[in-house]
Amino acid sequence: MRWGLVPAAAKGDVARPGYAHLKSDALQSSQEFRTAWVFGQRGIVPLAGFYLWQRTRAGHRQPYYVRLVERVVFGVAVLWERSVTDHDDVIESCALLTVPANPLLADIDPTTQQMPAILRRQDYDTWLRSTVSEAAELLMTYPQTRMVSHPVAPFVNHLKFDEPRLIRPEARDSAQ
Repeated sequence: MRWGLVPAAAKGDVARPGYAHLKSDALQSSQEFRTAWVFGQRGIVPLAGFYLWQRTRAGHRQPYYVRLVERVVFGVAVLWERSVTDHDDVIESCALLTVPANPLLADIDPTTQQMPAILRRQDYDTWLRSTVSEAAELLMTYPQTRMVSHPVAPFVNHLKFDEPRLIRPEARDSAQ
């Protein structure tokens, strides 16, 4: 599965950038994603957490690690698509679905208007197998009271770093 949804209409054109995330409210109205949505091409991506960046007073971007309280891994709703090139090459791709951000995330980054569509464990089967209207009901903002965040070292998104300090809390400098 390729990260970044390539719509079927793109006929496998991978030169065209795929969609890493899709706003849930656009699924019904967008012709590009409507087919995948209506035909139930839904999936779940497991995450331990995700990052948001806050612009500090000093002007740099401080990464924050966001995770759920009392859940080591959680599922995020995705939509997938199958696109076929003119040469019959098959491209399968997916994108995370997003919903309006909760206040915790908006406090970290006021420009953040969306957050991943986090599914409750008991809703996984419904998400994967239900009707469009039942699935749409599951796409809601996750409660801020069930999430935590903390600043982390600024090594996020650097390929040479793959270590625990990417999610460990970092001491905050009061001058920021």
